[in-house]
Amino acid sequence: MKSLSIFLLLAFALGATAGTLPRVGRAALIATEKSLDDRVTRLWDDNPFVLIGATRGVYLDGYGAVLTAEVNLFTGRTLMMGPPLTKEEIARYRQKRIERLPQLKQAMRQALVATAASLDPIPPEEDVVIVIFLSHYSWEDVSGLPVQVTLQAKKKRLLDAQRAGGAGLDQAISISENY
Repeated sequence: MKSLSIFLLLAFALGATAGTLPRVGRAALIATEKSLDDRVTRLWDDNPFVLIGATRGVYLDGYGAVLTAEVNLFTGRTLMMGPPLTKEEIARYRQKRIERLPQLKQAMRQALVATAASLDPIPPEEDVVIVIFLSHYSWEDVSGLPVQVTLQAKKKRLLDAQRAGGAGLDQAISISENY
């Protein structure tokens, strides 16, 4: 009777572990974080401080992978480094941000696909998400500009679009902006 109890407990334990979702290890997330960092820092030659801090990633069982990064679309000068900014300077800075936002979104679409392809243990029905926080200066006119851009898609839809040469990619990715 005792051996039957041990056998049943062992069978239950093996069955429980066999049914668990695959886990994404920290090493895989670190590689993905570094890949996103590299992609962001190469976006614009005139902005050496485009990435503020390092990208952080987390895998949530049953949901998917979430990567977050803080980005400065264009480096402006601080008020300590010279006279107050003119209205024209502020307007030029704003225009540069407006021009770069679509470029950032396009680069993050590509990063979302690359992330889905590189994180094999994520089940196809789970999500891959990239959240970009957009930094700004206190003097900046941010009206109508997002402070956060989120790109999200099911892993399977991303990989299907990749295999189709990009067809259906825009329909697979949900992009939301917070103001």
